[in-house]
Amino acid sequence: MMGEVRVLELYSGIGGMHYAFKESGVPAQVVAAVDINTIANQIYKHNFPETPLWNKTIEGITLDDFNKLSFDMITMSPPCQPFTRIGLQGDVSDSRTKSFLYILDVLPRLEKLPRFILLENVKGFETSSARERLLKTLTNCGYTFQEIMVSPTSVGIPNSRLRYFLLAQSSAGDSDVQINSQICDAFPPPAESAPPQQPSVLSPTCRTSGQTEEEVHGDHVLYKRETAAEVEKKLVQNNDPSVRQIQDFLEPQMDVNMEPYLLPPKTLLRYAPVLDIVQPNCRRSVCFTKGYGRYVEGTGSVLQTCMETQIDAVFSGLDQLSEEEKLQQLLKLKLRYFTPREVANLMGFPHSFSFPQQISTIQKYRVLGNSLNVVVVSKLIQLLLTPPRSADTTQVC
Repeated sequence: MMGEVRVLELYSGIGGMHYAFKESGVPAQVVAAVDINTIANQIYKHNFPETPLWNKTIEGITLDDFNKLSFDMITMSPPCQPFTRIGLQGDVSDSRTKSFLYILDVLPRLEKLPRFILLENVKGFETSSARERLLKTLTNCGYTFQEIMVSPTSVGIPNSRLRYFLLAQSSAGDSDVQINSQICDAFPPPAESAPPQQPSVLSPTCRTSGQTEEEVHGDHVLYKRETAAEVEKKLVQNNDPSVRQIQDFLEPQMDVNMEPYLLPPKTLLRYAPVLDIVQPNCRRSVCFTKGYGRYVEGTGSVLQTCMETQIDAVFSGLDQLSEEEKLQQLLKLKLRYFTPREVANLMGFPHSFSFPQQISTIQKYRVLGNSLNVVVVSKLIQLLLTPPRSADTTQVC
């Protein structure tokens, strides 16, 4: 492995990539972090006060500015909205893709190409025109690269957050072989015996775990409006010993007042059938989005905190009850949102990560929903920057 890596952190957000480097153990210096989100920048500066933080658009960085930084690696999580179903999939025609296209324009003109590039984005990017332009630019610049879709359940974290990653290296050699040979070790397939997904456009084609129905098929996970296959999948996930239990990521009850996180009566009455309810001993939860805490459907799981009450008993015959009776039944479960700290835990952020005092709960959920899983990225960094193993360990995914 080379010495200390000089990293340019584009779309730096709350510092997920920076924390991933710390988690990876790879010596690195972030020479500049760049983002225009003022709330995210406050949180980044709070946790990394010594890192130069540029509150400016990427298009506002000149070629000369880039060259002066003399970086070895670029990390980036470009805006995901142009590639999501909710974001209307505007792709390269979406104005939010402008900064990413600017990076692709600048890259070939740099005095010195960065040796490494690590990019993260949502499922959907892998079929986009933006990806096609990215791969064309990397190929023209002489990079070798590897793409993979990964969810945190593959590293033992009980949260589904399927994401696209690209790892690239500029110099020729066996780095691409190294990544291919080790990627299945780092992200093992799930314990479930479900039918395989359609062949991926990515390589290698080893299956990644944690693909929930809303990520694969674009459907919301519905509690008590589920198909038999959906119920079976959840049972399989909850019985996978390679994934830790939710309770390992929760805050101690005595340390936090949980009353503000309880779902209010209006929310319970309106959204009960579509809640994704998990218990402390579960080994699964659905992806937390930036709308968590403001919206209910499809934004993340909620936690049942009263274990003396059976969920089946509460939901059985619920539609036949009056509104008041229905509410009394639902209140028995004591359902609550995960706290921002708990969401951060499930996203792999270390205990040293914290929020400035002035950041509101809703703001915390929003920036976390826009961030990435630190543990997943740390393993990818290790794959990209650590020396390849001997040839006799090579395996086929």
